[in-house]
Amino acid sequence: MLRQPDEYHRYHSAHDRFIKPIIEDFFSREFPNTFGPNTRSNIADELLAIFKSNNRETQTIKPGQILWNAVHKYTRADSPNRKLVPVVLTIVADEDISNLEKRMSISENRQNIISRITQEAYSQGALLSMRDISLLLASHLPNISLNRKKYEEKHSCSLPHTGTLHDMGSCITHKYQIVYKYIIEKKDPLIIAKETNHSLKAVDHYLKDYNRVKLLYMENKPPEYIKLATALSVYVINQYIDIINQYVKELNAS
Repeated sequence: MLRQPDEYHRYHSAHDRFIKPIIEDFFSREFPNTFGPNTRSNIADELLAIFKSNNRETQTIKPGQILWNAVHKYTRADSPNRKLVPVVLTIVADEDISNLEKRMSISENRQNIISRITQEAYSQGALLSMRDISLLLASHLPNISLNRKKYEEKHSCSLPHTGTLHDMGSCITHKYQIVYKYIIEKKDPLIIAKETNHSLKAVDHYLKDYNRVKLLYMENKPPEYIKLATALSVYVINQYIDIINQYVKELNAS
């Protein structure tokens, strides 16, 4: 074996002053028979990536903004493979102060904030839950949900959050909006997906379930029968039946 030059022996150990070698040394010392050199190196890289993503430079976060870990938009919060994404959210913007100066109500101002931060999270690859927002705005969860619904009704939109895109909680606004846009407004599913912050696959999924429930319900089949035929829960079936009663029957009657 060729002898390493003197400079190598003099300087090589200085690498150990950096964070990654310190992490590798920790695993080598505390778990000597568990991880090999390559595994220790990969673990160190992952830990450094987590640390970097959760510690932003102050220059990247403006006054009024915070760093928050939200659920990745393609994983559910209750999934064993749940993934969190660090996102920067604007809790207080200059326009909020201006709106309050103009005597905008606290409720309406909060609605604007909810709209802003849900869309900021979505643009960064994540989804906020209503619980997230209730914590961030120090407000009761029912009040947050109510303000979100008021904003959606006022602006005829569906804000991206776990309740709509992950079918979590009791939110059913997206089902009503998707079916309404398809049945009443006669819009193409691709347009509906864009307007409701859903994937085309998700829109097709809801419309397929709606059509299956509608077909059986119009034949006077009870929810229990529809459950056996579609494998949908009675709760979801009743949601679609409400939509049919509210929109479809009225449309047919007219």
